[in-house]
Amino acid sequence: MVSIKEKWQKIPVTVKASGAYAICSILQRCISFFTMPIFTQKLLTTEQYGDVTLYATWSSIITIILTLNLAYGSFSTAMVKFEKDRDGYISSVQGIFLYLTGLFLLIYLPFRHLFNTVFEMPTVIVLIMFLDIITNSAWSLWAGKKRFEFKWKEVVAASLINSILSPVLAVIIVLNIEQRGYGRIIGFAAVTLVFGGYLFVANTVRGKKLFNKEYWTYALSFNIPLIAYYLSQTIFNMSDRIMIDLLIDKSAAAVYGVAYQLATVLTFVLNAINNSYVPWFYGRLKDGKYDENKSVTVAISLLMSLLLCGVIWYAPEIISLWAGKAYLDAVYVVLPVAMSILLLFYSQLFINVEFYFERKKELVWASIGSALVNIVLNWFLIPHFGIVAAGYTTLASYVLFAFCNYIAMKKILKEKGMKDDMYDYKFLILILVLFGVVSAGGALLYGVLWVRIVITVIVLVVMVVKRNYFIDMYKQIKGKK
Repeated sequence: MVSIKEKWQKIPVTVKASGAYAICSILQRCISFFTMPIFTQKLLTTEQYGDVTLYATWSSIITIILTLNLAYGSFSTAMVKFEKDRDGYISSVQGIFLYLTGLFLLIYLPFRHLFNTVFEMPTVIVLIMFLDIITNSAWSLWAGKKRFEFKWKEVVAASLINSILSPVLAVIIVLNIEQRGYGRIIGFAAVTLVFGGYLFVANTVRGKKLFNKEYWTYALSFNIPLIAYYLSQTIFNMSDRIMIDLLIDKSAAAVYGVAYQLATVLTFVLNAINNSYVPWFYGRLKDGKYDENKSVTVAISLLMSLLLCGVIWYAPEIISLWAGKAYLDAVYVVLPVAMSILLLFYSQLFINVEFYFERKKELVWASIGSALVNIVLNWFLIPHFGIVAAGYTTLASYVLFAFCNYIAMKKILKEKGMKDDMYDYKFLILILVLFGVVSAGGALLYGVLWVRIVITVIVLVVMVVKRNYFIDMYKQIKGKK
C-alpha cells in the first residue's frame, strides 16, 4: 500500500508549487477580508480610511517611476537568459531602483511642499512610501526567483507571516497614534520594510553588484517601452480615487475604494485561470488549432460572469459585514466595476495574441487612450453624479479598452495572413449582455434578500447538474498544453 508520503513525493513539483501558491493567495485574501472590518468599522473614520486609500493609490503610481516594474515584465525572460547569474541580475536591478529613487528624491525634497499638497500626505509618510516601494520590490524579486526555481515553501511561509503580522502591528500603532489613518499605513509598511529591507541587503550580498552594463541594458530596453502601458493601466485603475478626493472629499474616496476592492476581489481567480490558460492557448496557436479555444473561452467567461454575479447580488450584505454601514453608498458602484472585470478578461484574450506576436505598440496606445477617456469622463461626471459616476466611467473605459485590443488583434492576424477563428464572438457578447441584465436584476432586488437567495440556489443546482461541462473544459486546458 502506497503511503501518503510516497504519494506526495510522486506529485510533480510544478503542481505542488502552483497549488501552494493558490492556497496561499486564498489565505491572504481571507486574512485581508476578515481584518479589514477592524479598521473600517472599529478603528478608522471614513476620512481616515481615505488616507489609506490615497496612500495605496499614489504608491501604485510611484512604484512604476521608481522601479519601472522590473520585478515583472522582463524578469521571467531574464531568469532564463541569465540563468548562471540570477543573483547578479537581481542585485543589478536593485541598483536601478536605488538610482531612480535617488534621482526622484533630488526632485522631491526641494519641492516637497508642492508634492505634499498634490499627494495630500506629510513628508514623513511620503518618505515611508518610497522605502516601502523599494523594499517591497526587493521582496518581489526574491519571491520571483524562488517561484522560478519552484522553491515555494519559503515564499508561502514568508507571505503568510507578513499577512498576519501587518494587520496586528497596524492595530497596535493605530491605537497609540492620533493620526489613525497614518498609523494603519505605518503598521503595514513597517513589516514590509523589515522583511523587504533584509531581502534587499541579502539580494545585494549574493549578487555582489549594483551595476552591470549588460543587465541594465537588457532590463531597461525591455521595460522602458512598456512604461506608458504600466502607467496608463495604473492611472486607469487608480485615477478614480484621486479625482473623487479632489472633486468631493477623502471620505467619498474611501467609500469608492471599498467598492472597488470588493468588485475586483475575484481578480486573483482571473489571474489564476489566465496563468493556466495562456500556455495552453499558445500551444494551440502555434499548432494552428483554434477550434478548441472557442469552447474553452466561453466556459471561462461563463464561470467568471457567474462568480462576479455572486459578488454583485450580495454586495449590500458583504459591504455591511465587511466594511460597515458607513460604506453602504458603495453598493451601487460594485455593479459597473465588477462588469469591468469581465471586460478585462475579454481584453486579455486579445492581448494574449498581441503578446504572442510581440506587438506592444497597439497595447500601449489602447491603454493610454482608455486612461485619458476615463480621466475626462470622471472630470465632467463625478461633480454631478458622485462616486457612482466613477464606476460607470470605469466600465465605459474598459469597453473602449477591449474594443481597441480587439481591433489591434484583428490587424495583427490580417498582417500574419491568419484567419480570425479563435473566439466565438457571438457567444462572448451574449454572455456579456446577459451578465449585465442579470447583474442589473440583482441590483433591483437589493431590498428583497429572500428572492435573491432562492434564485441563487436554483443557479447553484443547475451548476452542479452541469458541472461536467466546466470540468471537461478545465481538463482540456490542463491536459493539452
